[in-house]
Amino acid sequence: MKNIVVFTGSGISAESGIKTFRDAVDGIWNNYVIDDVATLKGWRSDKQKLLDFYNERRSQLIEVHPNKGHLDLVKLEEMFNVTIITQNVDNLHERAGSKNIIHLHGELTKVRSTVNPTLIYDWEYKPLNLGDKCEKDSQLRPHVVWFGEELNNKDVTLAINKIQEADYIIIIGTSMAVSPANEFPFYNTEFTTKYYLVDPSDFDDNIIPKRIKNFIHIKEKSSTGTAKVIEEILSEN
Repeated sequence: MKNIVVFTGSGISAESGIKTFRDAVDGIWNNYVIDDVATLKGWRSDKQKLLDFYNERRSQLIEVHPNKGHLDLVKLEEMFNVTIITQNVDNLHERAGSKNIIHLHGELTKVRSTVNPTLIYDWEYKPLNLGDKCEKDSQLRPHVVWFGEELNNKDVTLAINKIQEADYIIIIGTSMAVSPANEFPFYNTEFTTKYYLVDPSDFDDNIIPKRIKNFIHIKEKSSTGTAKVIEEILSEN
């Protein structure tokens, strides 16, 4: 059974109604100062403001649902070994039914200890408040990787291993602008049959290493573009 790695960004969730962070018109970062709500400095400066920001993001998840792009990816698991590596912190892949998901940037529905990052708790959709503490009696924080923080080494290793085994790599809904996550799809360049990028936007050719062969850009939104990629892969197998 062939291996497929799907690398997703905020574009795949945008069709479910979740705002992207970097959209030029309606992106979340147009309304917030990144340092205030997505850095350790912001946490130390005003914990309540940062908690309010993520509580709002978390509560929004109740109102949105997986879209066709998420659901189509589940169908691939009937014929292939599929791993989804996502930059998204929502839980739409899980709710769609995907089984193997690596969250590079954390998960909104989880929180963790501020003294021991390995103490991670399922929080679902509840608000996280000042005074909510872990078993070590320290304040809990969102289980999200903020700017300037390192990715989880275990997740990184697992993601790279899966990419190096991939026969197909499908990149969906990402500008490929966030480092180091934008480097992940290209750790494997020798054995991958094809690379697909599904995104309606133009992209800088420089983000694709010159050594990459068989790279196909499907300039469509995730729901329609993902269906086309799946149809092509199925026709080849």
